[in-house]
Amino acid sequence: METLTPISHSTKDLQSEALRETALKVVISEGQALLSLKARIDHHFVKACRFLLACKGKVVATGMGKSGHIARKIAATLASTGCPAFFVHPADASHGDLGMITASDLVLILSNSGETEEVLTILPLIKRLGCPLVSLTGNARSTLATSSDVHLDVSVEREACPMNLAPTASTTVALVMGDALAMAIQEAKGFTPEDFARSHPSGRLGRKLWVRIIDVMKKGEDVPRVLGEVMLREALIEMSRKKLGMTAVVDKLGRPVGIFTDGDLRRILEKDTDIYRTPVSELMTKHCKTIASHALAHEALQIMEAHKINALLVTDTEGLLIGALNMHDLFRAGVV
Repeated sequence: METLTPISHSTKDLQSEALRETALKVVISEGQALLSLKARIDHHFVKACRFLLACKGKVVATGMGKSGHIARKIAATLASTGCPAFFVHPADASHGDLGMITASDLVLILSNSGETEEVLTILPLIKRLGCPLVSLTGNARSTLATSSDVHLDVSVEREACPMNLAPTASTTVALVMGDALAMAIQEAKGFTPEDFARSHPSGRLGRKLWVRIIDVMKKGEDVPRVLGEVMLREALIEMSRKKLGMTAVVDKLGRPVGIFTDGDLRRILEKDTDIYRTPVSELMTKHCKTIASHALAHEALQIMEAHKINALLVTDTEGLLIGALNMHDLFRAGVV
């Protein structure tokens, strides 16, 4: 039975250094490839954007292999930023899925060589439909490039692969060109955070953009509140009953004049305070932070984090107390 020779520490160090060196070469190579892309954000790019903006249907992205993966990602980015798009596999397109494409659509094709067989098979059919064709290739003289209404050059001098074989730098450049198109279109269409939220309703990102204070705050009888002249004992009973870890202190009109929290309670426990004879107004935190009910819940989180507090009072346009929330409410809403 063959015995494995243990790797010495010095050998391990050499291997580690070789791994880091290869990784750094990849990063540098792809970074340089991306820098060369700057000069290609030119009139061809602008023309492609104009075609995308004029599209009455959907953007249909396609490509084989690694180009297909990038095309799928570009379609997803376009779709989530205000430009309806989807991916069609070119092999499936020639077996019936071409029916998904209409004359009102725009076709976006990725192929590094510009001579991918599956793409060239469907190219005449796409041209016959009459829909605009935008291509991203690494060969401006290729069949795909010369057949396109707009060709965007995503060529690279060499791949980041040490053997110059695996698609690495070329796919990165194509992806960034796609991102550039998507972001330019997003800006041109006046796409807003609210628009973004509508296409991202799930997950923390979506909740940050559409959940509002009124959706998560306590309201009505669930809002702890006391008048400033009541004794601390009554304030503590209100806090315990409403279970928000605080109570608002209001004037006779219902406007907040302060807040008394669990933190305030811990601080006064260190002193000899008579809870039966001390008005809560003498111990409350004045000039407390408030927020409007129409504000985003994420804004409440930002205020809490910035001021190191755990609760906020909610007021209406006239400054009257209408709600309250704490960090736990934001946790339950999935905002945190």
